[in-house]
Amino acid sequence: MGKLAIDGGKKACDVAWPRWPVWDDTERQALLGVLDSGAWWYGERVREFERKFADFQGAGFGVTATSGTTALEAALMALGIGAGDEVIVPPYTFMATAGAVLRVNAVPVFADIQPHTLCIDPDDVERKITPRTKAVIPVHLAGYVADMDRLLAIGRSRGLAVVEDACHSWGSQWKGKGTGAIGACGVFSFQASKNITSAEGGIMLTDDRELAEQCRSITNCGRREGEAWYRHFVIGSNLRLTEFQAALLLAQLTRLEAQTLARQSNADILTAGLRGIPGIVTIENDPRMTRRGWHLFCFRLDLAKLGATRERFIEALAAEGVPVTAGYTTPLYRNPMFAPASEGARGCPYTCPYGSGRVDYAAVRCPVCEQVCTDTCWLPHTVLLAGSKAMHAVAAAVRKVIENL
Repeated sequence: MGKLAIDGGKKACDVAWPRWPVWDDTERQALLGVLDSGAWWYGERVREFERKFADFQGAGFGVTATSGTTALEAALMALGIGAGDEVIVPPYTFMATAGAVLRVNAVPVFADIQPHTLCIDPDDVERKITPRTKAVIPVHLAGYVADMDRLLAIGRSRGLAVVEDACHSWGSQWKGKGTGAIGACGVFSFQASKNITSAEGGIMLTDDRELAEQCRSITNCGRREGEAWYRHFVIGSNLRLTEFQAALLLAQLTRLEAQTLARQSNADILTAGLRGIPGIVTIENDPRMTRRGWHLFCFRLDLAKLGATRERFIEALAAEGVPVTAGYTTPLYRNPMFAPASEGARGCPYTCPYGSGRVDYAAVRCPVCEQVCTDTCWLPHTVLLAGSKAMHAVAAAVRKVIENL
């Protein structure tokens, strides 16, 4: 395979990776249209995007927000989750999944993930349920849909709301149903790195009209449709999207279907190319997942077989021209925000009687997640827009690094 590029050899993967975000005159004209209209604030473009994105995912209703994080906070509030309630979350996720729980004064309880999906383990969810548990938040990590059959069955039998953190799963489907409205509701992010973006923004999807209306009220200062402007019914906030953001998202949405199919096709090629390489463990699709959005392409390393650290592997593979990272390198519960002595650990829910001492996060152990944090590699979704030739080049680069190591 030749000398490693890190040691002065020729790169195995000399690819000009696609830029992100993808944009053209569609976005330019959409933004200028808002500018020239003078109607910049929360209006018809926002409502149009909510309808179209809900349709894209097969949901009944969409309620936009300033981010995926605030959409999740609003969803939890709309479901009545608050002071002292427990919400089960995975530890292999961005801080917002647990942070939104804390922000509504509830208590995050961590359940481990599955080694072959990187999503929350339903068996461990069942073990972590207490009389205070009110919801579980599965994260469809990298676009891989968590085992919604098991999670919904647990939710029905134990009276728990299943709230999907779908912030990696635009276009993903479980048995033909789009993520976001498989459970009680689900939230998506449109942050700058996401597969559809307006730099920031988010949305909550649901098939429950009443829940959507409650969420709308929370995101719109506690107002209700048809009521007086200065009449407020719940303690809401200003979480509204602007017309500029909606214009960008409507333009981005015109490409999302084709991009989703391209990523899925190229991910299949790359998975086949990596499958069987000694030391590489691929994440294989569940057949119940009828489509996958592919925000990330993840694979694991068998470190004992590899005979090298992940850091050395990533350093060598990056030198070959592959934009690889380690992703989450520590479980979420090991972050300073969960340390009792943390500067941020003041006030509710850390020190209130209903939350204080409930969970000793220093004692939490999720062994699968802890292992995954040491051996998993990520490729960004832009890699999967580069075409089939590039997929073969990535696989060749991985093989070259493995053989040289």
